[in-house]
Amino acid sequence: MKNGINILKWVVRALLLVVVILVLWWLLFAEKDNHIALEVDDGIDVTPQQIESIRAIGQWEFLSITTEELVDTVRKGLISDDHLARIYYGTLRLGIDMSRVQLEARGDTVVATLPRVTLLDSNFIDEARTKAFFESGSWKPAAREALYRKARRQMLKHSLTRENLATARQNADTQLRQLLRSMGYNNITITWNNKTRY
Repeated sequence: MKNGINILKWVVRALLLVVVILVLWWLLFAEKDNHIALEVDDGIDVTPQQIESIRAIGQWEFLSITTEELVDTVRKGLISDDHLARIYYGTLRLGIDMSRVQLEARGDTVVATLPRVTLLDSNFIDEARTKAFFESGSWKPAAREALYRKARRQMLKHSLTRENLATARQNADTQLRQLLRSMGYNNITITWNNKTRY
């Protein structure tokens, strides 16, 4: 019985050896044209998740301008004139709405089209800091509202200058390039869509 088991073990081993030899012969000679190669894809695609993470930034501020305006008005009277002068403080924030950014990847280059730089918040006057500078006579709320609107117009005129808008655009360009480089892009093209309206 032991001899029968030993003979069976030798037969199984011999068959396994024949199978291994046949497989090696087939791999080496029968399939000469087959080969394994590793290739590297240097292109980077902007994934939907990356686009959404950039758009999720929302409003991205690139320049903050703190300003104050002294605004006054005079109401002529028969005996004397009434004066109202107030100091208004505000912070104007310039930036872009990132949900309007268009991104397109071409190989290892990403092209970003940005909307124009704009005022991010139209309620930029800090009314809690508004101070009465001089007041004589009695003034109705409508007169104070008119003074507020005048201060707002002056702040916009003095803050939304060509120089400040150019500075905000330059800051946007620099910071967006840094963001895209951190995502793995080396060739970055940034263009501006100045026709964008809100």
